[in-house]
Amino acid sequence: MNGIGERFLDCARDPETVARRLLGQRLVRIVDGRRRSGIIVETEAYLGTIDRAAHSWNGRRTPRVRSMYLAGGHAYVYRIYGLHDCFNVVCGRDGDPVAVLVRALLPEEGIDAMRAARGGAAESRLCAGPGMLTAALAIDRSLDGADLRDDPRIAIERVTARALPARRILRTPRIGLGDVGAWAAAPLRFVVAGGAAGGDRRAIPFPDAPRCGRPSPGTGTGRAGRRGATSSAR
Repeated sequence: MNGIGERFLDCARDPETVARRLLGQRLVRIVDGRRRSGIIVETEAYLGTIDRAAHSWNGRRTPRVRSMYLAGGHAYVYRIYGLHDCFNVVCGRDGDPVAVLVRALLPEEGIDAMRAARGGAAESRLCAGPGMLTAALAIDRSLDGADLRDDPRIAIERVTARALPARRILRTPRIGLGDVGAWAAAPLRFVVAGGAAGGDRRAIPFPDAPRCGRPSPGTGTGRAGRRGATSSAR
């Protein structure tokens, strides 16, 4: 299949709910008529104007964050460190600037194209961080503001009709935040247990996630393109 299947449309909720619901769904990018895709296994929620780690904290409204104020179901893509693009799913209602950062995928389709885009990286590292996955799937600022509900270039496909059970989801503080006070400890990062990019397929509670080996231990690299750390929706 080179088109897009049934889309995940459940984005008009609060960001914590959407962050959990996105786990196990499939991010799809169409490039030159061909699919590149991966199963979402790691997300972070950003709670808008009250959240010091969010780009829209305190009502900030600049051209860069304009897409965060769109209705749920749009893409918010921004560049960090002048090097890496980060892909977020806007959620909630129109005018409420909340979003979910997609941090990692289990690569599924278009592996060769992803590897070429990532300079020959190992499959287990193709989509192991927010900057890695955008490079692998050719997601850049041209997709900022795209409507994920009907855009032919990019979508989130529904794989599982219900949220993964709580026992399958690890919840931790978000990674790589700056000086955001108590928000640094807020448990707003959600990871499929055993299913971070490169994780063991046996721990993934859906049948079509590929096996990609085990992730490298440790975090905290301070680079958005690496799995360990990034600023996000900030």
